[in-house]
Amino acid sequence: MSEANTPAVPVVPDGIESIDIVGVRQGAFGVSGSGDTSGFGGLVAPIVMPGASPRPYGGWFDEVADEIELSLQARNLPVASAIEKVVIDRGEITFFVKRDHLVDFVRVLRDEAALRFEMCMGVNGVHYPDDKGRELHACYPFLSITHNRRIRVEVTAPDSDPHIPSIVGVYPSNDWHERETWDFFGIIFDGHPALTRIEMPDDWVGHPQRKDYPLGGIPVEYKGATIPAPDNRRAYN
Repeated sequence: MSEANTPAVPVVPDGIESIDIVGVRQGAFGVSGSGDTSGFGGLVAPIVMPGASPRPYGGWFDEVADEIELSLQARNLPVASAIEKVVIDRGEITFFVKRDHLVDFVRVLRDEAALRFEMCMGVNGVHYPDDKGRELHACYPFLSITHNRRIRVEVTAPDSDPHIPSIVGVYPSNDWHERETWDFFGIIFDGHPALTRIEMPDDWVGHPQRKDYPLGGIPVEYKGATIPAPDNRRAYN
């Protein structure tokens, strides 16, 4: 990569102890060899994720973290084996949880009176192809109606083993959300009662929100006019 195309080292934001650079984004959408008509074809920027945050986290974040640690220990689950890191960023607290302990972790969130996160608002997938060994991320937002608090839980899995336990047994409302995340990202939620396509056709090949999914597609007919697939449209070079 030439000096002109080398991304600048990002500044560590206030309140963050470190950052993790998980890749470099080139162009507006990371495409190459096809028609990027956005005008940002020469863009080069690092893909940055915040590292672990130091204690104290501030406000009620410490109360929640303390209660989670005590509850895990009461269940003979070492905190270090269940939680990878805790990140405070943009006014939110995120617990990075190892997938083998996800179900026990969310059960603590639901059942402990001092936590009482009654609602899991779903699960969203993210694909970071350059985050080696952690390419697939599943992000869960939780809401405590009792305490009026929101937290995030994030779990990772490698492309080579895209399995994360289903939490439908603890939060049944996650049923369709896990199906959608599998449909679009290919994350396999082990233990899900019926992990089938929910938006794409049953015979669709691949998972279209992954970064390595081809940009091409099929022509779409609209009121007698045909819109060509993205890889066949006019490019401005």
